Amino acid sequence: MKKYQIIYADPPWAMSGGVYNPSYPTMGIEVLIKLPVLELSDSNCALFLWVLNSRLDEGLAVMKSWGFDFKTVAFCWVKTSQKTGMPNCRVGSFTLGGIELCLLGLKGKLKRQILNIRQVLLQPRQGHSQKPDKIRDDVVRLYGDLPRIELFARQKVEGWDCWGNEVDSDIELGGSNANSKKG
Repeated sequence: MKKYQIIYADPPWAMSGGVYNPSYPTMGIEVLIKLPVLELSDSNCALFLWVLNSRLDEGLAVMKSWGFDFKTVAFCWVKTSQKTGMPNCRVGSFTLGGIELCLLGLKGKLKRQILNIRQVLLQPRQGHSQKPDKIRDDVVRLYGDLPRIELFARQKVEGWDCWGNEVDSDIELGGSNANSKKG
């Protein structure tokens, strides 16, 4: 199996209650933890994992189960208004939320290629659950042109292998490709 030095993942987190009601199949932590991501990762690998703010503990548990040690919040995406550019705070469990977090976990050591990547990105939402392309680009700038894969991908991106139920996956994960595993 091909090994990757960068894994970028935006899982379809399952969450009950509240206003979070996605129109796509989701996965609970018990399913995510069992995905054999460890088998995809090189001995020196960075994991960029998008998490739900109200489920940071689950994100950290998934990261650990995949063989990575949490290092930091790599990116904080502040969602802004298309019209004003100001933070666009919508719904939240306790306070009105307007950010999404991408955690960084490491396995082994990778050398940063550039030191001026900003953690905070202010950018409007494009579509439901769609993350800014700039962050994926910054991941490559940060660690270089290494073998990389996007898990739970929604589109093919040049230079990236992908796995997801909305794309023709480049790999099988756990004996299945995501197209046959709708949630």
